[in-house]
Amino acid sequence: MLADPIKIEDTINASIEKVWSALTNPDEMAQWYFDVPKFDAEEGFQIHFTSCDYLHRWVVTKVVPHHLIEYKWLYPDYPGESFLTIELLYINEYSTKVVLTHSGVESFPQDKPDFTRESFEKGWTEIFKNLHEYVDETVG
Repeated sequence: MLADPIKIEDTINASIEKVWSALTNPDEMAQWYFDVPKFDAEEGFQIHFTSCDYLHRWVVTKVVPHHLIEYKWLYPDYPGESFLTIELLYINEYSTKVVLTHSGVESFPQDKPDFTRESFEKGWTEIFKNLHEYVDETVG
């Protein structure tokens, strides 16, 4: 049985363009998310990188520029696959709703503490905090 996906919704005080750039520009991603050598917001783009002692593999599966990006999230050294979808909803020129959905995390080895739902939820909460600090025009 598949578990409910992890879903986090938050409003960020920044334009949709600014949030999109933070999600897709590797120089910006390194400031708050993952330090990846390259990233292209194009369907089919693949990347391997190491973070937190784990080899990651992302495969971009869907892109609607400035509105949605989805990628398959894998750990090549472990079984399982998940899908991460980040949707941006325009509120106004200074505010964007971000909806993150991460499904399939239960397919990773549950005997590894880093792969539990709780670990992913904690990680996404911290990542959202970092995103706010990076792009939110009312912070700092």
